[in-house]
Amino acid sequence: MPLDPQVEAMRAEREARAVPQLYTQTLAEARAADLASIQEAGGQAEPVHHVEDLFTDAGLPLRLYRPDLAGPLPTLIYFFGGGWTLGSIDTADGITRRLANAVPCQVITVGYRLAPEHPFPTAVHDCHDATQWIAANADKLQVDPARLVVGGDSAGGNLAAATTLLARDKGPVLAGQLLVYPNTRYGANTPSMLSGDDPHLFNKTSVGWYWDHYLTDALDGLDPLASPLLALSHEDLPPALVITAEYDPLRDEGEFYAEKLHAAGVPTTLSRYDGMVHGFFAMAGILDGGRRATAEAAAWLSRTFSHG
Repeated sequence: MPLDPQVEAMRAEREARAVPQLYTQTLAEARAADLASIQEAGGQAEPVHHVEDLFTDAGLPLRLYRPDLAGPLPTLIYFFGGGWTLGSIDTADGITRRLANAVPCQVITVGYRLAPEHPFPTAVHDCHDATQWIAANADKLQVDPARLVVGGDSAGGNLAAATTLLARDKGPVLAGQLLVYPNTRYGANTPSMLSGDDPHLFNKTSVGWYWDHYLTDALDGLDPLASPLLALSHEDLPPALVITAEYDPLRDEGEFYAEKLHAAGVPTTLSRYDGMVHGFFAMAGILDGGRRATAEAAAWLSRTFSHG
């Protein structure tokens, strides 16, 4: 189908305003512009009963969102997007508030370190270390360790998938993985990537720019912790919801990953949003598709937690 009319309007506005692509800016400019854009498109931040900033013993920042429920609580550990280069706990704030209220569940966002200052595999190990720390401190954090899910959007989805690979061997036991338009394969040469060249949307140049910041050597891209699609086995991973967007260069590799999980016997739901573009999950303030995807993710999380 063609671009969703709301997406088309957003794209036309970007073109009219000559909004520069993030990859044409300095890192500092791109990080500030990314946050401002997400906050503008995310709409009014929802109030959550309890919000708290804290740190792991290793000094990684976390933000905890807790609805007005008695613990121990089902908990989603969330990794923000931004190509491992941009993004922060604040860029995921709108998403995590909406999910905490809609499920309802506790959400904890991890402030992993960014590239190029901290290249691969720093972010992966930060996310897994934080996941282990949260599980080990379940009582203090009011976490139900039997109902622990990891998730993220874009690079955050990549990190969530990689975290499940590490957790399969090193713990903790995870109840699910929420992967929203995840990167799963460095150097992907898929039809969606080859056609993703719109100068006013996230495109294949954007993808390459992020990978170039994240990896110090192209060979690192063959590591399953960078490219989860290349893992030797996807067996015994937690159930997954994979959300993709029709007009996203990452669409095919996200869908290939869902197929890999399903073939390995992992209960997997794949949901493509026609007419949508990369980033739409964070645009619930302006896109109905973003609101629908949030509702789908919340319903899937609720079902997943009920099985924990």
